[in-house]
Amino acid sequence: QVQLVESGGGLVQAGGSLRLTCEASGSIFSIDSMRWMRQAPGKQRDLVAIISRTGSTMYEDSVKGRFTISRDNAKNTVYLQMNSLKPEDTAVYSCNADIYSTLNSGRSTYWGQGTQVTVSS
Repeated sequence: QVQLVESGGGLVQAGGSLRLTCEASGSIFSIDSMRWMRQAPGKQRDLVAIISRTGSTMYEDSVKGRFTISRDNAKNTVYLQMNSLKPEDTAVYSCNADIYSTLNSGRSTYWGQGTQVTVSS
């Protein structure tokens, strides 16, 4: 089995910073792309940022210049540094990753359980 566990969410004032961490564990052979998604109340889940295995990144327009996605391949971990947070960043943030497991052939996308980020004005 493969598990993804997020941490680092919480309550912060507008203008503040948070760092989210997502660690993958279990029967992992290799990990391709890793992503951070978010879902605000009453809204669809959106892609926030994505990072390839080689470190190429892409961001949703509203977070460009404020959020930074990074990863540590040795630790099977992806991070999201969030600066200059705004109330509209309030959402449940989830990570997912495209993982080759040692238990089966092919690649599957695995999800974490999500962590709440609340930005007060």
